[in-house]
Order: sequence, then structure tokens, then C-alpha cells
Amino acid sequence: MSLQFESDGTPFVMWAEHKIKLEKMPITEDFYVKKARGELRETPENIENGLKGLRNLLKNESNLFIPIDDDEFLLKFLRPSKFYAESAFKRIQAYYKFRLSHKDYCQDLYPSNIRVAFDHSIISILSPRDQEGRRIMFVESGERWNPRDVPLREVFRGVQLGLEAAMVEPRTQVCGVVVVLDMKGLSFTQIMQFTPSFAKMVVDWIQDCIPIRLKGVHIVNQPYIFNMLFAIFKPFLRQKLRSRIHFHGYDKKSLLKHIHEDALMKRVGGSLPDDEISGEVLWKMLYHYEDNLKRADSYGYISNNNK
Repeated sequence: MSLQFESDGTPFVMWAEHKIKLEKMPITEDFYVKKARGELRETPENIENGLKGLRNLLKNESNLFIPIDDDEFLLKFLRPSKFYAESAFKRIQAYYKFRLSHKDYCQDLYPSNIRVAFDHSIISILSPRDQEGRRIMFVESGERWNPRDVPLREVFRGVQLGLEAAMVEPRTQVCGVVVVLDMKGLSFTQIMQFTPSFAKMVVDWIQDCIPIRLKGVHIVNQPYIFNMLFAIFKPFLRQKLRSRIHFHGYDKKSLLKHIHEDALMKRVGGSLPDDEISGEVLWKMLYHYEDNLKRADSYGYISNNNK
């Protein structure tokens, strides 16, 4: 499976009959327009008011360097905030304060600097959208993950990079993301990589910082010792996120109650071929957007005043 290019230079890959690429085009299809209006209050009037209100709030955040005049950038935060300017403003503050407070995990988030998790195919985010239009992020958290080869830090950085790329897609901004964690072969050695402070950091990032609609987390093929790992994260989960975490074990039909089979690989009960898009190909696709991702990485607070 290799990378191909559209006439305009956009990279894509064919997986079964699906053309997989970053979908940066505006929303025009009825399905997405109706979902945006019904779930996110997205109307021309609310867009205009949201953009205006958010810009006014950002003008007073003098040490935050972001493209305040870029509608597409601001919509990335307004959509998951349902076009309430104050909520979007708080999300922007939280997102960039997190990056400032956790530089070791968040600095230099662009493809040329983040590769190891993709080389070992730990992360895959480009797959056909599911029946709700959601992107699916597939993370190999079990037998494919060797912490000696791919430290936990690099897994988290790879997840951040994948979501940073998905955030620019209007369809993903509207429909959100579903995460599938395959825990097959999870070992005690892997569990020992996690600390309560790391768990709290990740949960805070998910619940309060990332401008993306996380619609579900599905745990599959988890062995009994997974309970030890979940116990590290559980104290930091608020009810909203906890209610969106589903445990399926080895019951493939259970996962299909949430995600249609045409968006899943055969090994988890779907109909897509198991030879998924390799991490190497996904990395090459992201590398095509290296300059854009470097620019996104340059945004943030320019001093520690607001830490």
C-alpha cells in the first residue's frame, strides 16, 4: 500500500475501495450540514457572532500568539464549543497552557520530529469514517507495543500529532473522533510504564484541552490485568468521559453495536482488510503537511505569565 497524489498534490492512499486522505474541504453535504446545525448550533448568524465574540476575547490575551484573523483556525475551537465564544476562548487558553506546562510532551509536534510510534504502526487515524461521520483512531496498546522501542512519551506525542492533523478537517470538527484501543497481549511490563501523574495529565488533556469531540473510547481484547491499568486512570475521569468508555473484551459483536463493520478491520469484527494502512504510509502522508504542522506548533503563549 503506497502513497498516491491527486492532481492538486493532495496525498492519498487506497484501502479496499476507500480513498483515504485528510479532508480539508468545506462542509457542503447535507449529512454534515444538518449534523452541524442540529448538534453544534452552526448557522451563518452563530458563525458570525461566534467569530466576532471570540476575536474580541482573544484581543486581550496579549501574550498568546495565534492567527486571530484566520476563520478556519478559530472554527476549530468554536465548533466543539457549539459557537459559544466564551467556551471556545477557555478551550484555547487551556489548550495552549497545557502545551506550555508540558513542554516535554508537547514541544516540536510535527512529523519530522515524531516518527517512532508510526514506524512501529502503533497509531492509525486515517480510515473510512463510520456511520456517524466520525474519524476512528486505532491505537495498538498491547502486543504490538514494545516500550523499549516506542517509549510511552512517544506514543502520546504520536496521538497528539494524529489528532492535530484531524482537527483541521471540518467534517471531523463536526462529527468528532472515536478511539479504539486494542489491548490484546497487554503485559505487566507495559502497565508499569504508567504513573498516576501521567494518567492525570492525559485525562486533563482529553477533558479540558483538546478542541475535538471525543465521542467514544472502545477497549477491545483486554486481558484481566487491564483492570490494574484502568484503576490508574479512573480517579481522574469525570462522568461525561466515563460514560463514553466501553469495554468489549473479545466480543466482536459488542463493538459493532457502536461502529458499523465497514469502518472496522476484520480482526475486531469489521469487514475491512486486516492489512491496514501502515504507520509508515500514514507518517508520509502527515509529512506532506509538515510546514502546516510546524506553523501550528509555533502557536502558543510566548511567556510564562499565564502558566
